[in-house]
Amino acid sequence: MSTHQREPLRFLVLSGSGRVGALNTRLAALATETLSARGSSATLATVKEFEVPGYDGDLEAAEGIPKGADRLREALEQSDALVIASPEYNASMPGTVKNLIDWTSRFRPQPFNGRHALVMSASPSMTGGNRGLWSLRVPLEHLGTRVYPDMFSLAQAHTAFTAEGRLGDRVLQERFENTVDDFMSLAEAATHYPCARKAWVEYLGERPDAAIDRTQRGC
Repeated sequence: MSTHQREPLRFLVLSGSGRVGALNTRLAALATETLSARGSSATLATVKEFEVPGYDGDLEAAEGIPKGADRLREALEQSDALVIASPEYNASMPGTVKNLIDWTSRFRPQPFNGRHALVMSASPSMTGGNRGLWSLRVPLEHLGTRVYPDMFSLAQAHTAFTAEGRLGDRVLQERFENTVDDFMSLAEAATHYPCARKAWVEYLGERPDAAIDRTQRGC
């Protein structure tokens, strides 16, 4: 039996809101706590830490890609998987989130490609911000991100959290933890079992490309 000890999985947990005390930052913090409690290394950040101007091709040509996008690129490359908790603005994702994705996608190799991601949302509404997640999936999947099929949307989020930061509804808390657990299992398989990832890619009809594929950590 092998005594090899695997390194903890590394997750970047990103809140799509920069507002202090935002509901989605609280949900992202709960995800970070849940991942950490299961032995992973989870880093919590908000879009405010990666501020960038509106995307402008002339600005990129004159000054290059801004530092905020470079910081996100570095954070992505130092992680094995991504969790995003994003608000819903007018039935879509916030412009700040889309703009940050657009800027960061300009790097080569493109850092979203091949990365596994879990998306979630929190909102005072009865839909929990779910419509915004469907719009968020579009650019991520276009860029090659493996967005986990199950999404978590927290409705009436302004009354959902306990003073300790957990969900007051036991069933919802359990569902949240199960969603995170299942996503962790997929991220672990993709990280520690590259052969499984290769089979999955080939099943989808794609061909591995050394020029753009991320290097997986060994088994």
